[in-house]
Amino acid sequence: MLSSFHHKLLSLSHSAILISKAFLFLLPVSLLTKMKSGDSTTIDVPHHEASGGGGASKGKGAILTVPARQEKGGMRRGMAIIDVVLRIGAIMAALAAAAIMGTSDQNLPFFTQFFQFEASYDDMPSFQFFLIAMSLVAGYLVLSVPFSIVSIVRPHASGIRLLLLILDVVALTLATSAAGAATAIVYLAHNGNSSSNWLAICNQFGDFCKTVSSAVVASFVTVVTVMFMILLSALALRKH
Repeated sequence: MLSSFHHKLLSLSHSAILISKAFLFLLPVSLLTKMKSGDSTTIDVPHHEASGGGGASKGKGAILTVPARQEKGGMRRGMAIIDVVLRIGAIMAALAAAAIMGTSDQNLPFFTQFFQFEASYDDMPSFQFFLIAMSLVAGYLVLSVPFSIVSIVRPHASGIRLLLLILDVVALTLATSAAGAATAIVYLAHNGNSSSNWLAICNQFGDFCKTVSSAVVASFVTVVTVMFMILLSALALRKH
């Protein structure tokens, strides 16, 4: 009777060992399945596990997880920092273009009692439009910097990026139209148009032409910078 009881006790112990091994085998599988269903990166860390016979055998170890959301958040935060830097550069270029155009004025040293030879930006509607447009673009870029900073603090906020993307496209359209209109007038000022009997005035108003040409160059720097901002915002939204 004692041997029968001892035999049953050994059988129960053996069954308990088998159940515990099965549980330990199924637990990592279930955890791995849950990790694969979510946004995470799994890393298997092998370790040595003692076998029943006393020897060391290689088995599955613990699973370390690196959340993919955290990795993407760092990438988006880096894009937001670059966006802030680009906006500051675009602000400087737009303000420079507006300021240079607003100060473009030249008077020739010779004049008569009834005539005075002067060239100024307000003599040409295209240059007036250029000054207004670049001032509006610079003002918008200044107001958009705080929203771009919010994207650094909250990199997963897609609504702010979408709003900035739409407004950046509007600003790009305005800056491009202003730069194009001013470029046409500057070209005529340098080269004239013999078919329309438009004379080149840069031979007499050299300083004026240099000033407005510098303003046009600064406006195209603004256009290129805003284009990079739009591409960066589109890339960040694509990551979402």
